Amino acid sequence: MQIRYKNNLLEKVLIGVNALTAAAVTASFAALFGFDEPQLPARILYAAQAVLLCVFIAEKTIRLFNAVSKREFWRGNWFEIPLLLALLISVVGAGRWFYKNEPQTVRHFAVGIYLVLQVVSKLCRTCVNLAASGKSPTRTLIASFLILIIGGAGLLCLPKASTGESASFVDALFTATSATCVTGLIVRDTGKDFSLMGQLIILFLIQLGGLGIVMFGAVFALLLGQALSLRESVAMQDLLSTRTLSRIGHMIAFIFIGTILIEAVGAVSIFGMWNDVPGWAGDVHKQWYYSIFHSISAFCNAGFSLFSKSFISYDRSWSIYAVICPLIILGGLGFSVLYDLANIAVERIKRFYKKCFHTQSMLSIEAPTRMRLQTKIVLSASLSLIVLGALAILLFERYAGGSDTDSNTGILEALFQSITARTAGFNTIKISALSASSKLVLILLMFIGGSPGSTAGGIKTVTLVVVIMTVYANLRKREEVEMFKRSIRVVVVGRAVTITLLFVAVLFGASLALSITENANGFTMSDIMFEAGSALGTVGLTTGITPFLTTAGKLVIIATMLIGRLGPLTLLAALTFNLKPAQYNYPDEAIIVG
Repeated sequence: MQIRYKNNLLEKVLIGVNALTAAAVTASFAALFGFDEPQLPARILYAAQAVLLCVFIAEKTIRLFNAVSKREFWRGNWFEIPLLLALLISVVGAGRWFYKNEPQTVRHFAVGIYLVLQVVSKLCRTCVNLAASGKSPTRTLIASFLILIIGGAGLLCLPKASTGESASFVDALFTATSATCVTGLIVRDTGKDFSLMGQLIILFLIQLGGLGIVMFGAVFALLLGQALSLRESVAMQDLLSTRTLSRIGHMIAFIFIGTILIEAVGAVSIFGMWNDVPGWAGDVHKQWYYSIFHSISAFCNAGFSLFSKSFISYDRSWSIYAVICPLIILGGLGFSVLYDLANIAVERIKRFYKKCFHTQSMLSIEAPTRMRLQTKIVLSASLSLIVLGALAILLFERYAGGSDTDSNTGILEALFQSITARTAGFNTIKISALSASSKLVLILLMFIGGSPGSTAGGIKTVTLVVVIMTVYANLRKREEVEMFKRSIRVVVVGRAVTITLLFVAVLFGASLALSITENANGFTMSDIMFEAGSALGTVGLTTGITPFLTTAGKLVIIATMLIGRLGPLTLLAALTFNLKPAQYNYPDEAIIVG
């Protein structure tokens, strides 16, 4: 919701003050809780937070008087009233009406909560406003990822984020990039080397990176009752790749509610899984924490695990295949497909209800909703890749493994690796023990990735199908690419071919760079290509070379993960946003290809 102001220059000054104040708030919390001992006396830091609180309140007051319409301002900031009221009750009432033993603790906690909510709300709304500013939304998307990565790396560098020695900036940057890009490659053991604070930072980055901070900004606005403006809706439509502008609010609400619901069901379903392996020493709270962490990591296709060997110790647990696999698949299908399936399911239920209980309205029932072409392609391609990938891995491990491999891969293990290789990055078998043929299959699956609009990387399933059907159409001498009795536009075909070629170029470029930087380590080219493919596909599987990469090699993987999450075409679109299409065409001339 855009609020109009009388003095635009004053508004720009307030925006700058907000940015500096938010940075100061973050620094104060880092100084208080990020070190073994506060870098400044606690009373000074708490006093600084009280001053920052006054700055935020003064900023809101100035904006109220600067607003063209006071009613418009209060409609956009109505939530400030209950927040300030709760803050006032906590500050005044502590020691008088409640918590009489340590009133200062309540006051500091209330001020801290208010400051955190202010910083989060301003950051989210800023991202949405930038996306709707008329500039390239992809640039806003890239900037939001970079801010998340750099901010997360800074927090992971804090001593309290690690259990032992503090992480170096490169290792922290690598971990933050892997979490934000929902990859799962690690240079430090997540469960052992990071403290609870560090693990929560990683989990926060996974959730924000999986859905996108711009999406959270829109969700935050809708939760607070702030309607998106037309420009904001158009920007969200571009980022979500949706067709209809009128359903943007419904789509955003579905993504948020669906994510919370799926992750909650997943966490509850795997709660008892940790007792399946002898040696589990955690209590109920630890069980819930592990369940929530791995449920979010699975649905966001992040592949981060609190176990050093991922799920190898749980390869016989039914929850791995009945819960983790569905979470990975749902996260990799894409929100537009899930939205379409949900609408079809609701429509079918309504039709069934009318047929059974309202027979008099049978004649008024509309024709059933058709499944979108996108959904048909995604479902058929995902199922085919899962089955073919599992069969290929099982076949190659049985007959091409050789005597030097000890993977002992069964049907369930092959199925799990086929599912996780395209999206998540968990593993129930040792990847380095697989045959060279199986590793090549995994590289291909990682290169393909998940589906458009999902948390997965790769060229995407729809891109693969379009390229295959383009070849098929040429072999059949068809002028148009056809799927499910529908024609595909030429511009979509060109986009699919461009994405595929760019991903191939990045894969070979990253492999070449790693072969140079890791020359002294003596890694095989197979391991290097596997590592590059895993980073580019934002998968997270590794043959075990990630912790031993040189600093230059880690930087190459960081860049590859970022490119894989955003997509080479997105980066090129951001760079060429201001280029205008040519208004002329040259005469054509026949050439020979093939």
